[in-house]
Formats: sequence, C-alpha cells, structure tokens
Amino acid sequence: MKKTIYSSLLMVVICAVTFSSCKKTLEEYNPSNFTAATLYTKSAGFETLVNAAYTYSRFWYGKEEGYLAGEMGTDIWTSGAGDPYPQFTQYFNFQGNADPLPLLWNNMYAGVNLCNTGIAGIAAVEDYTPQQKLTREAELRFLRAFYYWHIVETWGDVNFTTVPTSGAVTEANRTPVATFYNQIFEDLKFAVANAPVTATEYGRITVPIAKAFLARMYLTRGMNAEAFTLADDVIKNYGYALQPRFVDLWNMGNQKNKEVIWAIDYSTNLANNDLTSSTFPNGHPRGSNNGHLMFLGVYDQVNSALLARDINNGRPFNRYMPTLSYMKMFDQTNDSRFKGSFQTVWYANKAGTYNGNAIKVGDTICYTPNATIPVAQQSKKYITYDLANVYGPTGVPNQRKFMASLSKFKDSTRTSVAEAQSSRDAFVIRLAEMYLIAAEAKFNTGDLTTAATYLNVIRTRAAFNGRTAQMQIVPAQVTLDFILDERARELGGEQLRWFDLKRTGQLAARIAANNPDAAVNFKPYHLIRPIPQTQIDAVTNKSVFKQNPGYN
Repeated sequence: MKKTIYSSLLMVVICAVTFSSCKKTLEEYNPSNFTAATLYTKSAGFETLVNAAYTYSRFWYGKEEGYLAGEMGTDIWTSGAGDPYPQFTQYFNFQGNADPLPLLWNNMYAGVNLCNTGIAGIAAVEDYTPQQKLTREAELRFLRAFYYWHIVETWGDVNFTTVPTSGAVTEANRTPVATFYNQIFEDLKFAVANAPVTATEYGRITVPIAKAFLARMYLTRGMNAEAFTLADDVIKNYGYALQPRFVDLWNMGNQKNKEVIWAIDYSTNLANNDLTSSTFPNGHPRGSNNGHLMFLGVYDQVNSALLARDINNGRPFNRYMPTLSYMKMFDQTNDSRFKGSFQTVWYANKAGTYNGNAIKVGDTICYTPNATIPVAQQSKKYITYDLANVYGPTGVPNQRKFMASLSKFKDSTRTSVAEAQSSRDAFVIRLAEMYLIAAEAKFNTGDLTTAATYLNVIRTRAAFNGRTAQMQIVPAQVTLDFILDERARELGGEQLRWFDLKRTGQLAARIAANNPDAAVNFKPYHLIRPIPQTQIDAVTNKSVFKQNPGYN
C-alpha cells in the first residue's frame, strides 16, 4: 500500500484531525495552540511541530508570490495583460511596498523560527528514541537551510539567528551572506548524515533530497567539484529515473513519478490545503497550487461565440507571457519541450460560423504558433496570433492577451470552471536538474566533454521520436549561454530562473539582451529584492537595519 503525505494546514485547537484513508498522511498545521510542555517533551506534540515546519514551503511553491520571486524579472517571462505586479516582472518602481513581499518574508522567517524552536527543544522529548531524534532534527535542519536559502538569495545580508524567538521582536540584525551559507551547509550536511534514505510518507526529507539540494547550494557558491559529486550520486544511486517523455511530467495522473526528487504535495481534498478560512486565518488568500492560473492567455476572449472558458483550457489570469527570446530558444523540429510545455491551439466548444465558414465543436478556432506566418498563408477558418502579431521587432509585445501559453501547470481535474485551487504537486527538485547541475559544474571547471555528456542525457529524453541524433551536442557547443538556454527549455516556469541567472552572474546581461520590458528599468541593485517596508517600519534599530541599497 502506497503511503503519501496529504497536507492539512488546519489550525486545530484541541487535537489533530485524523483522516480515514488507506494512505498514510502527514498533517501539517500551526501548532501554536499546544502548550510548550506538550510540544517539547512528548513525541505526539513534537510531531505536530515538525509537520508544521513543512507548511511554510507552500507559501512559495505553487503560489503566485513564489512565481513572481522565482521566475519573473528574468529573460524568459514578461507581463501579460493581467499582471498586477510589474514591480517584479519589469522592475517598474520596485520598492519595499510591493504587495507580495510581506507574505514571502513573513512565511520564510516563520519557517526558520519554527525550525529553530524544534532544533533547540528536541533533546528534551522524552519518548523519542535516539534515532527518532536524529531523524526529526535532520528534517528541521534541512528545512531551516531551505528557508534561509530563499531569504539570503532574495534579500541578501538580512536578519539571521539560530535561536528561537517568541513574542514581539523589535530589533533585527544585518548578517553577512557567508554566515547564512555556513549555516546552510552545516544543516544540510547534518541532514545528509542523519535523514533516512527513504521515507514512508511522501514529501518527508530523505538523504537523496538533502544531497540534491546541497548540490544546488554547492553550485550556487562555486564549489563545483562538490556539486558534481553530489548531483552524480543522486543520479546514479537512489533509483530515480527521467520520465520517458518530457510531456509525461505534467500529466495530472502521473505526479508522483520517479523523476521527482522532492515536491510540495497538494491534496486532492482541497480543504486539507492552505486556503485562508475561519479555521485557518493565516492561510493563503488563494490556496493550494495556483500556477495553473498564471501563464494562460485569455483564450475565452478570442471569440466568445465559439470558445467559452472551460475546465480543460483553464481559468486564465493572464499574469505572465513568454518573451520573444524565450520562444526562439526552442528547436521545434527536434526538441519536444516546446510542444510539451506550451499550448498553441484552442478548439471551439460551441458551434457557429467564422468568416462565413461553419465551425463545429472541436474545430480549431485559435492558433498561436511559435513562428511567423505570412498573412496570405493564414487560415480563414480560425484566428492566428503568430509571433509577428504578438511581438514587435524589438521584442516588446504588441498585445498581451493572446499568445502561446505555458501549459505545464494546467489542471483539468478541477471541479468547476471558476475553481482557483489546484491539487497539482509543485515540483521543487527533479532529476533533470541534477543532470544540469552536473553539466554546469563540469563546464565551470573546463571539462566540456563531461558537461556535454550530461546535457545530452536531458536532450535525448527531449528528442522527438527519430530525432535523437539531431539533439546531440559536442563539447565545443557547451557555453554558459547554452546551459542557461537548456535550463530554460527544461525548467521554465518551475520557480528557478531568477536564481539561475543570479547564480551565474547573468541576470543583468540576459535581461538586457532578451527582455526589453524589464531592461528599461533594471538596475544593478536589483540583484537583491527590497525588504518589505512593513519590516523596516517595525524595527526600532533603524540605524542598523536599513532598507537594501538602491531602494527608498
């Protein structure tokens, strides 16, 4: 019987809700209503703390705020017509009052503090075995490192502590980035040494999860030999496997597959997720995974007489659209990843006529090719939005409603057209990233032959049938730009792009070359984000804890 984590964020005053199911569940909720004595000295109480420590990852992964922080303001995405946050997407008047900042800041630090509390108190738990203490501490240390990585990369040398706090804290410190990373490495090494190799509950931290994230951290800090060794170890020794086809990754019936190293496990019972409610007032205002909303063009405005909004095509918030440069990164003849990542055809779901042609349900009504088609060659039976229609000659969009739409996160299992919550898991680390880390680490040390070998594994999987040979590259083709393009083709939308460009020192250059919307506003100080103004206002030691340089 397969065991998995169903995540419940319900705040329960007296006790945890127990769900009747053939699958084992991890109940994640805020344990603040338990007494300290229960939490710190009894395993039943302490389990609630550990489980709750996982919940804060949900405020980043699969959430609009996390897509803004992890993908926007880069070379591959720009604003759709429904973008309310051009501060992130285009760096337009980006200041500490930007709405998404407090949610990210507050939850990453809340996660750190809960981990600090658990690490400080675990020795006092009376009914854990020594091994159980090591296992749970490994989880907490991994999660603390995970949250601190998001904090330090996003905001730089901000507040740092390993001591739990309670009540109002009115002073904050400024701690060097290196101190954060020293702690991140210490915590992750502890997790590698003490976490279990496998877990009975899907989503709990294991040795390969800790190694995979540590490989990412080593690459981030330029420790290339260590990054390669750990990435290669995860590739070869823990039973993970690339899915046979890239498109298979996004099948809602195939979420818990062998390519996924770690994912945020959203429940099919949406009530068990994290939507703000009377019982969970500190939840997320939209809840569950909402990536399916963010990248879709407003197909239901193309021709409402023939194409109405439906479950299969999704609820289009039209927040983001691909840049023209991103579109041009794909080889559509040999590489399946554009077709596996983007929707370019919409079919009529109502009968009628268009341009004097009878249209049946199921006929094409809108086409958004990744190509330019001469007007004379465009069909009169449906509407075409080709690249020339969508983008101007400099890459600035001509219109921001109708374009190729990222389909990775669509969810046709939603129960209604208006449903904003999705039960799709949010992939945090998958095996393909390990191949890309290994390749980049070898490139950084001048070993282009090995770098090409690892890239070719990814490219082989991505090849259309019969096109494998055309997808192979030789060592001379391996450059940093090629690696970044390959990461965009493979991982686009998966909340890593901003970190990738920052890590490689290419954020400014790639924006300047590929994103004209953002290029006009980007400044060097945008390599870190502004601290939420609410935090600046709240501290009493304002001479020490100031806004990040460049921001008001």
